Amino acid sequence: MPYSTLKDLPDNVRNVLPEPAQRIYREAFNHAWDQYKDPDDRRGDASREETAHKVAWGAVKHRYQKDERSGNWEPRSD
Repeated sequence: MPYSTLKDLPDNVRNVLPEPAQRIYREAFNHAWDQYKDPDDRRGDASREETAHKVAWGAVKHRYQKDERSGNWEPRSD
């Protein structure tokens, strides 16, 4: 179930990530959804949706980090 717009993202994504990070999440999820449609391409018995969410969070964490004090997701400086 690819996401057409940012409004379609799950609440736990929309409510915590800034808009640029939401765009990264959506694009990564949609790409992974297409890439991992074949169960043989996934690890273990993970579902297509579970795999796409893991890939999407990985893409966000590559460019953003959660500030320990504020709890906000901010662009990485490294």
